Amino acid sequence: MSGWERVRSSRSRLGGGSTGEMGDRMPSSRTVRLGRVQPQAPGHRTIYCNDREANLIVRFKGNSISTTKYNVFTFLPKGLFEQFRRVANLYFLMISILSTTPISPVHPITNVVPLSLVLFVSLVKEAFEDWRFQNDKAINNSPVEVLQDQRWECIPWKKLQVGDIVRVKQDGFFPADLLLLASTNPDGVSYIETANLDGETNLKIRKALERTWDYLPPEKASEFKGEIQCEQPNNSLYTFTGNLIVQKQTLPLSPNQILLRGCSLRNTEYIVGAVIFTGHETKVMMNAMNVPSKRSTLERKLDKLILTLFGALFLMCLIGAIGSGIFISRKYYYLGLTESVENQFNPSNRFVVATLTMFTLITLYSTIIPISLYVSIEMIKFIQSTQFINKDLHMYHIETNTPALARTSNLNEELGQVEYIFSDKTGTLTRNLMEFFKCSIGGEVYGTGMTEIEWGVAAQRNGIKIEEAQKSATVVHEKGFNFDDARLMRGAWRNEPNPDTCKEFFRCLAICHTVLPEGDESPEKITYQAASPDEAALVTAAKNFGFFFYRRTPTTVYVRESHVEKMGNIQDMPYEILNVLEFNSTRKRQSVVCRYPNGRLVLYCKGADTVIYERLAHGNDALKKVTREHLEQFGSAGLRTLCLAYRDLTPDMYENWNEKFIPAKSSLRDREKKLDEVGELIEKDLILIGCTAIEDKLQEGVPSCIEILSRAGIKIWVLTGDKMETAINIAYACNLINNEMKQFIISSETDEIREAENRGDQVEIARLIRDTVKKELKKCLEESQNFLHRVAGPKLSLVIDGKCLMYALDPNLRVMLLNLSLNCSSVVCCRVSPLQKAQVTSLVKKGARKITLSIGDGANDVSMIQAAHVGIGISGLEGMQAVMASDFAIAQFRFLADLLLVHGRWSYLRISKVVTYFFYKNLTFTLTQFWFTFQTGFSGQRFYDDWFQSLYNVIFTALPVIMVGLFDKDVSASLSKRYPQLYKEGIRNSFFKWRVVGIWAFFSLYQSLIFYHFVTTSSSNGQNFSGKMFGLWDVSTMAFTCVVVTVNLRLLMICNSITRWHHISVAGSILAWFVFIFIYSGVMTPYDRQENVYYVIYVLMSTFYFYLTLLLVPVVALLGDFLYQGIQRWFFPYDYQIVQEIHRHEPDDTRRAQLLEISNQLTPDEARSFAISQLPRETSKHTGFAFESPGYESFFASQQGVYAPQKAWDVARRASMMRSKPKKSQKN
Repeated sequence: MSGWERVRSSRSRLGGGSTGEMGDRMPSSRTVRLGRVQPQAPGHRTIYCNDREANLIVRFKGNSISTTKYNVFTFLPKGLFEQFRRVANLYFLMISILSTTPISPVHPITNVVPLSLVLFVSLVKEAFEDWRFQNDKAINNSPVEVLQDQRWECIPWKKLQVGDIVRVKQDGFFPADLLLLASTNPDGVSYIETANLDGETNLKIRKALERTWDYLPPEKASEFKGEIQCEQPNNSLYTFTGNLIVQKQTLPLSPNQILLRGCSLRNTEYIVGAVIFTGHETKVMMNAMNVPSKRSTLERKLDKLILTLFGALFLMCLIGAIGSGIFISRKYYYLGLTESVENQFNPSNRFVVATLTMFTLITLYSTIIPISLYVSIEMIKFIQSTQFINKDLHMYHIETNTPALARTSNLNEELGQVEYIFSDKTGTLTRNLMEFFKCSIGGEVYGTGMTEIEWGVAAQRNGIKIEEAQKSATVVHEKGFNFDDARLMRGAWRNEPNPDTCKEFFRCLAICHTVLPEGDESPEKITYQAASPDEAALVTAAKNFGFFFYRRTPTTVYVRESHVEKMGNIQDMPYEILNVLEFNSTRKRQSVVCRYPNGRLVLYCKGADTVIYERLAHGNDALKKVTREHLEQFGSAGLRTLCLAYRDLTPDMYENWNEKFIPAKSSLRDREKKLDEVGELIEKDLILIGCTAIEDKLQEGVPSCIEILSRAGIKIWVLTGDKMETAINIAYACNLINNEMKQFIISSETDEIREAENRGDQVEIARLIRDTVKKELKKCLEESQNFLHRVAGPKLSLVIDGKCLMYALDPNLRVMLLNLSLNCSSVVCCRVSPLQKAQVTSLVKKGARKITLSIGDGANDVSMIQAAHVGIGISGLEGMQAVMASDFAIAQFRFLADLLLVHGRWSYLRISKVVTYFFYKNLTFTLTQFWFTFQTGFSGQRFYDDWFQSLYNVIFTALPVIMVGLFDKDVSASLSKRYPQLYKEGIRNSFFKWRVVGIWAFFSLYQSLIFYHFVTTSSSNGQNFSGKMFGLWDVSTMAFTCVVVTVNLRLLMICNSITRWHHISVAGSILAWFVFIFIYSGVMTPYDRQENVYYVIYVLMSTFYFYLTLLLVPVVALLGDFLYQGIQRWFFPYDYQIVQEIHRHEPDDTRRAQLLEISNQLTPDEARSFAISQLPRETSKHTGFAFESPGYESFFASQQGVYAPQKAWDVARRASMMRSKPKKSQKN
């Protein structure tokens, strides 16, 4: 189907259906009936189950999928289009076209060959990265059972159509998005695993509508002729709105009846379902979008450098054109400039001469733009990410068998320039392994012991070392439960002053959830599958308190209650679940309406303290106040809190409410909004039971990692949904905040604002918070500026909550917030929403123009990850949504130190050198041609042969620069983390400033003058062995030889570490030139345009002049660079050069030992694995550290245990710095 047909067909989908539809359905325009099929409204689609002919007219998409960027037919046109979107490639295409015209001084082959090679390499890379069609073919041809003529027939997935009835067996994958009709399990229940969708391995429960339970055998299923009216395809994985109309009865559909493509069936023999969405319209395929295209800051600066080169090219051509117009004259009679001469050389029209010469020189000087630069950088980045980052054992998490993953290679060097990190807390700084630790019931605190955060805060804040208290005999510690208080354990709660409140508390924990029990129905063997670790911890707590949830059906929860009536008494209690009001990020609470066996109707509700307190009944202020104090106490200990409440309902009250709930649940439009509104009607006048406190421990190595990153000049912001007290204490525990810092706290939790909230006037609350925020921001900003002006002022930190942040992000206050934040070393934003996380990230990214990095592990971090320059996903326990949206994925926060300080810094250093070297070698080569133009009357005569010009970039100087991009390293990985201050050079962009480019340009100018004038002047009186003078092609071949040798040797001078690959590539490039010229000048065909090159090299090499020039010219040309590098290193050293000098005497054995001493970040198993990979016998198994050698020592020499000698050009410098004192004193 063409794109236009798809648009037309999508517009023609007007909705039709049964008259039994709900009243809120979209009003349809007048339509002509076509049998019983009606054109469909864009708002929703109508599907006729088990009736292909009825669905045919709508032209639903097929179920075949393609995940490739290209196919056989589109690869060439689409691939070429992608390549020519680059300015450099488009420029060379225009130059190639221009070189086919008569005004071109060079053969078209000069520009066509390098352009073709670059395009070929780029297209091969594109094809390699897109080689996924075999996988698509296998998926499209997977078999699925479809109902045909009252029996199940196997057909490939790609032939499946919307409306088909399919059967999927246990452990099978769903071929499309299905409506669950029937299951072999009782009550139409099926269990699915969504690991392929979101990374979550816990099972989810799906339940068919009771009306369709019978459609299980093929004979019965063939009778099913239902009509589905549902939303149009979208990418929302967790929502679905639709109705099923069967025999004029409308039944609401929810996500609980939907089975998504890519999920698998578990613990169920088979299910029968109807196909709703197919192929690229399934929810998983609509989510399979590419990560937003990001370009690194260095790449954007590279564009400016290319534009500068364009400017230089234009200036050179303009000088040549003006010179040509002035020089051309008939007085040079020997040039034959008669009246009949062509326009380009006709002195009668100097303007035309200048214009045509301009175009001639554009083709002649085209090499100033480095055509192979982009493809070389892409190749370097691709290898850096796949071979170095992905295979680095220091970022491998052995417990989960998870290596680091670079999901894009575009941003490697961006990792070396990050100045701001925005981090989530739960699952990123903490482990997301929740344990029930304390609780408050009826105003009484239960649970003893200190959290990990309290230990850290005590040591960090107060310098107090506290000894661990003795555990009681009743302490129970299992996964999700770490509670110690004899007053509640083993039925002892019956003796408490408030046993009835305790009972409500435990029942709320056991009933109000969506947890799925699995395994034997015994407390020891049962496992809980929960949507979040918090829920599993709360249900595990209920079990340990004697309220054991062991079975769930679609309508009932079974709880085995102990010690309720009397001590030792155990009874199984079935609680009928009438309604579930689900948790979402807007509601921040979850409620269930249940009926006790004795008929009692109760609403149980659990959620964030802010939303629960707003919905409590009036009165009982003492309990509210005490519980709020307990909440703050738990928050200060770094615990995650939830409030629990309940409400007794009368049958009439419930029936009236349920009448509103059912239509809201059946609504096709704004279903979630209507359900929220209906929920508000019943979730009020609640009675507070108490609150829970769950501990989420810090990840290993987080405090030391944050300390290292802070020393590297990186500012870290924590954006969390937790309470302010929790966030502050976790910030203390992980070294983000300390007592030496001046803290600015902007909070909405003031007495004045609380009083306004109690009065309930929303306008007054908003005005009050806005005024408070404005006043506090102004005061804090003034104070911060005063501190910054001091010579030794303290570091600053800012803590702000979500309500205040909402007003601080207002356009009028945004600049003030930004200025205050930029003055602070660390910022903590608490109670923030996912949108606010993204807004804060964008504020710094766009407002301060700083390079930002966001790191998170959950779906609520996706917007923040995509808003930053670099997004890092933690592959943790909250699924894979963050990873799928990220640019890089790691398993632990502590690996960030390696990713930024090692790989990021190296990548920035390497890419900077590659770009500036490309700039240097092309400018040097083109300027020699430019100087020659002055001696040819600005005629556009070329200095070099066409093939010399063609192969200069793609063969003679291509490989060594790639070696630098891959293997150059200033200091080792261990020293990079030992001296994190080295990272600041990347933040300051020290290696890619205009000053650095200017220095390279100066030496290009100097060397080009040496190449041209030294060679031309010295050859003016030179003679070959037969006594003839050297001609143009002798001189130009000599000059080109000097250029190739010099620029390759110049590359070695910028290397910090030289491996055998550097030697091989440099020697190979120079050798390639000699091999080429020996063959090229030794062969002549009738089709040669330039027969004058014939035998040139043999004539040159037969003279002493050739060898003397080849020795002297590179030495003189590189003398300036040598002197500059020596002076720069002596008097104006970079930080990394100082570190090199400090550690220049360290033998290789100690350096290798240091690799295993990277603080406490390696487990023994990881250390052993890394040590094995470093053994000399395994020279082929490199880690991601791109050859772990010292600054001036060869990797391969060190692998054999050989101490590498000093490099020749360092001898003089080092000798001058060596003293007669012993080595030990030098180190000190």
